[in-house]
Amino acid sequence: MNRLVTAERALRTAAPHQLLDAVRRVLTDQYAADSVELYLADYGLTVLQPVSVPPHTLQPVSVANSPAGRAFGAQEPYVETLSGDSADGVRAHLPVTVRGDRLGVLTVTLPGGEHADGCLGELAEIAEVLGHEVVVAERDTDLYLQARRRDRLTLAAEMQWQLLPGRSCARPEYELGAQLEPAYAIFGDNFDWSATADRLSLYVTNGMGEGIEASLLTNLAINALRNARRAGLPLADQAALADQAVYAHYRGRCYLSVLMLDIELATGRVRAVDAGSPRLLRLRRGAVERVPFDAQLPLGMFEETDYVAQEFGVEPGDRLVFVSDGVYDAASPGGEAYGNAALVRAIQSTRLLRAAEVPRAILRELSGHRGRPVPDDDALVVCLDWRGR
Repeated sequence: MNRLVTAERALRTAAPHQLLDAVRRVLTDQYAADSVELYLADYGLTVLQPVSVPPHTLQPVSVANSPAGRAFGAQEPYVETLSGDSADGVRAHLPVTVRGDRLGVLTVTLPGGEHADGCLGELAEIAEVLGHEVVVAERDTDLYLQARRRDRLTLAAEMQWQLLPGRSCARPEYELGAQLEPAYAIFGDNFDWSATADRLSLYVTNGMGEGIEASLLTNLAINALRNARRAGLPLADQAALADQAVYAHYRGRCYLSVLMLDIELATGRVRAVDAGSPRLLRLRRGAVERVPFDAQLPLGMFEETDYVAQEFGVEPGDRLVFVSDGVYDAASPGGEAYGNAALVRAIQSTRLLRAAEVPRAILRELSGHRGRPVPDDDALVVCLDWRGR
């Protein structure tokens, strides 16, 4: 049995809370590793949090300016040479990613450069297997969810993060990335996506209200949309059924804005329902423009609203950026709204970044406009890079 198979078997047979122990044993025995650490990206995507048990001896690592953060951002292994007593040793930082969803970094210290060169490919594969096992293990243990927390989540934020499909994903036809702010106190904004062999469904939502009430509204609406989608209904009917579910519960007192897209993967043909405030901007051949839609009523505002899907097309190379009103309406200290012009500049300035990195970069620019770290309202950015077939 080769050592890569040994590592895969050890991970697949380990208890959910013992994945790090299992990978440490294998990498120590089979690859002569001196140390092995697993870091998971925190909810704010600012630091990589160590996965360990008390007493905690490791400190979080910055995503922005560290070797591990470099591997996380580039999604490529990064090897640094160690100095001092272990001058001939190296430390390999390996992305832990599942189908484009960036979970964190596996850091492995090895005795020498030539040794690392010979096994770097296998170590990268083991990091990928570890990522898949972490996702599965989260059904049975809180260890990895707890490790991602730099601070305590509010209850509303806990509910919202559990509702999300992930923060990024990738397929040959597209790449997706999304981020919420404030990450530890979000309450109403949300996103959802799902793909089949032929289609990509994407929802960007902006629920009214604050705290638990906003989170409950969003949970109801998203699950109603998923229920209709999984029943095989077309986009306009999904909106209509979710509208009925929200109205039946709130009788018009609360409602939810949503921008819904259904994309044919083979052709780039898009059907869209714009029911409220989320906006869509498109970067095509260097130019940014807002994609206009006929405004329709938010979900749950009135009884038995009919919705109509509109159509447009995406071309290979297009970048679509979705934002909630917490982005374009965010006010500066002087009361000036962020607005469409600032959004266009932010999208232009991030055009060379990967889709998964764009939302966080735009939200950083938004924070500078606000002049304070904590926003008054939820802010959501979703980025879709379209490659086509």
